[in-house]
Amino acid sequence: MKKPANGAMTLAEMKEFATFSSATQRYVRRSLDIGLDREDAMTRWSRDVVEAASIRAQAKLYARLPAIREMIPDDSGLDAVEPFLAPLMTVTAFDLGQGRLTTFSAYRFLYERLVGAEVRPWLPAAFCSAAALPHLHPDLRRKLLQSISEAAATASGWSNRQPAFFPKWVEKVEATALPN
Repeated sequence: MKKPANGAMTLAEMKEFATFSSATQRYVRRSLDIGLDREDAMTRWSRDVVEAASIRAQAKLYARLPAIREMIPDDSGLDAVEPFLAPLMTVTAFDLGQGRLTTFSAYRFLYERLVGAEVRPWLPAAFCSAAALPHLHPDLRRKLLQSISEAAATASGWSNRQPAFFPKWVEKVEATALPN
């Protein structure tokens, strides 16, 4: 069976990222910096005291990510679900509560990169559970829950291909700057 070239898959991931709002793109990049320990998120992303507090809270919750990565169940045995799904849902609930991940697609994009491709079968359950929690405004709950397609919610299988595109902060270049 032929599989798409890595370059084609990377381009498809870039195109998907480009469909997200600028606020979602910013939140995904910030979250990847925090969750993958790529950059000093406070220095890079904090614009005010409210955002600084949000980044600190996110970093505290994201400290659970290594354990979540280690606990991904190999199968759907119910004995492995609770210790894995509870922390995944808690981190998900925080991210959805920030109001920047407003679709399942944006959530899936971020979490495939934060946790890895192995988490894909569990993302619909974590997303729907967290999106239904009462801490979210009813309008946001509705928007989130309506954003997951029937195909995503009922998929019979998932790709185990790791994501290739990990968006980062890009410095702005002055239009008047000379080319290298």
